[in-house]
Amino acid sequence: MPQFNFYSAIEQIGAEPWNSLRRDDYPFISYEFLHALEHSGSVTAQTGWQPCHLVVTEAEQIHAAMPLYLKSHSYGEYVFDWSWADAYQRNGLEYYPKLLTAIPFTPCYGPRLMFHASCNSDQQHALTRQILAAIQQLASQYKASGWHGLFLEDSLLDKASHPELHYRLGTQYHWFNRNYQSFDSFLETFSSRKRKNLRKERNKITEHNIQHRFITGAQLTDEMLSQFYQFYQITYLKRGRNGYLKEAFFHQLRDTLTGQIIICFAYDMNYSDTEAVAGALFLRDQQTLYGRYWGALAEYDSLHFETCYYQGIEYCIQHQLQRFDPGAQGEHKIQRGFEPIETWSAHWLAHPGFHQAVERFTEEEEQMLRQEMNYLRQRLPFRQTE
Repeated sequence: MPQFNFYSAIEQIGAEPWNSLRRDDYPFISYEFLHALEHSGSVTAQTGWQPCHLVVTEAEQIHAAMPLYLKSHSYGEYVFDWSWADAYQRNGLEYYPKLLTAIPFTPCYGPRLMFHASCNSDQQHALTRQILAAIQQLASQYKASGWHGLFLEDSLLDKASHPELHYRLGTQYHWFNRNYQSFDSFLETFSSRKRKNLRKERNKITEHNIQHRFITGAQLTDEMLSQFYQFYQITYLKRGRNGYLKEAFFHQLRDTLTGQIIICFAYDMNYSDTEAVAGALFLRDQQTLYGRYWGALAEYDSLHFETCYYQGIEYCIQHQLQRFDPGAQGEHKIQRGFEPIETWSAHWLAHPGFHQAVERFTEEEEQMLRQEMNYLRQRLPFRQTE
């Protein structure tokens, strides 16, 4: 019989057992990424993210694992359920704690439930049902309001097999590499007016005499990481709060995911070719570039678009990556060639009445989002949409 064990720190599981279940080099589910979050103090019970990672074993063989957290708030998730929490409060009920399967502070879809390579499809479906039952038992133990799985791309999305879950549609804007040979060849797919607008934005960077440089993990010095951390904090301070992540997190990523972390620094050559004025941090795998964090010391017209989007597109073309996920939200990405895509989350609430209310909410929300996505597709800059 399989054993379902929950761990309060990923280091209790260990790198080799956890990573043995990974099917590719998607960085966010890796032991290294999740451990950096915990070891740096960014993800702890004190910050509202109590790890309780699930590992399934049988006869001392690990069969499955998934990241799991007991949350005391809804910050850092990017699938917004504040209105659900408010509804609970208005009815004299506690919404927190709740159980969450997600990558903290990371709205990038991907695997959330990993299986051993020996598990066939039928075994995976059976184990998934058992895992959900074990999570419901854990929710009862902690008096949690329910469980939520965010940005899913695995067996948890099998709607027919999990009628007890409600699925929530979201949308993001991703760039896809259609065998472009250069940025100009990408621009050739635009209508003439949209192409002219984008080139005008890029020309502003040239006029400012700003240069960009990509620095990969092995070349990132401690001073560079500290400089980037200053940029990161500036972005959050503009919103009236400190960033979620500790500086030690970035240093640990540099040391443990060396081949997958990249920072694009921007230099104002009018003043210095060694002191950056802005920077954007990316992670990558064999197929995809992920834009994660950004910040700037000063405001420059179009600098954000250039550093976070256009430089990323050029990187993907140069390195033959197939997709660029620049981060959550932002309809302004549409006119720059980022296409609307579906993202999905799954939800189970222990309270029957609220579980039914969420079902109605997600169904109505999906209808509105699909209408919006159809409208946004018509605004894409490509010639064939005219």
